[in-house]
Amino acid sequence: MQKARILQQGSIHCFPVGLRDEQGKLANAEVSAVMYDGERLLLASDKPIPGEHRSAVFALPMTDDGPDDSQLEYFTTPLIKRAVKYEDFALTADGKHVLATTGFDRIDDVTHDLNAYNHLLIWPLGEPEKVQAVDPDPRDGVEGSLELRNKLNHAIGLPYYKIEGLAAVPGELGDGLLLFGVREQGQRHDDFAYVSRVVGAHYVVNASGNLEFIDELRELYAFEPTEHEGVAIECGLSSLEYDPYHHRLYLMTSFETEVDNVARIGGYLWLMELDNLTTGEPPALILGMDGTPFEFEHKAEGLAVLDHERVFVVYDNDREMGVGSIDERDERHASEALYTLLHME
Repeated sequence: MQKARILQQGSIHCFPVGLRDEQGKLANAEVSAVMYDGERLLLASDKPIPGEHRSAVFALPMTDDGPDDSQLEYFTTPLIKRAVKYEDFALTADGKHVLATTGFDRIDDVTHDLNAYNHLLIWPLGEPEKVQAVDPDPRDGVEGSLELRNKLNHAIGLPYYKIEGLAAVPGELGDGLLLFGVREQGQRHDDFAYVSRVVGAHYVVNASGNLEFIDELRELYAFEPTEHEGVAIECGLSSLEYDPYHHRLYLMTSFETEVDNVARIGGYLWLMELDNLTTGEPPALILGMDGTPFEFEHKAEGLAVLDHERVFVVYDNDREMGVGSIDERDERHASEALYTLLHME
């Protein structure tokens, strides 16, 4: 069984302490996505970060001592700034393009006021200024990946859903298979169930550098975390990550609940071979060094494979300010995001 050992934990300063938005509300770092390009971590908050020269997407070097937030760079290309509620990143299967998805959890078909929540973006690695929207609405002046939303509607089959995972893996057709992880689904935003479900389709990256789907978006995989004897709390899928070093897929699930009237957050890490997408076999739960299930003490939302043995996890604790065992302090600054660096044994 695969085990995980904590190498390092800490926090990343995502913006200046005390930063407030135009309404005077304190900005809160809610980092929900991370990927690694070989030198830098690319991170995104699912809440906007105020300031013309800032955005919810930013990068910083990953050094031997950990992430270096003194060299943080915001991605301020207008399309990247306009998209709202980023949930996951992925590299295309060939490693040449970055993909970023928002949650697709709300839409207003009449006013288009909520189109910012419905984006799949692509840009060449290291060139965010060349960003494009995937599967855009064909109508002039209507922003968002609304054609993709129609495909997600059909594949998921329910009026409400939230996308929180994204991964591109080698596939039988085209340039690979793009996977979307579904965390919530139901009739409405206040009437849903947590799920761990994957839908996807094969794709190509065309001559203009945009992504095109070449077959139908459809359900590819699903599992129920609580069917594992080590998981007793209802979870939803919070991230997908392809491991190109071992040709396998990480899945992360997280929870936010109450136990005996006390709020509790956390998460679990899972691993599976790509063949499981065909066989339907459930993923393996990652264990701690003591042989029991490895349970994150914070709401694990983003995962990046760094190399053959290390993975980097970021947490989106929403308005929960406690730091737990990550730091000697009782609370984080609202501008900080917590992280854990794991060694996979």
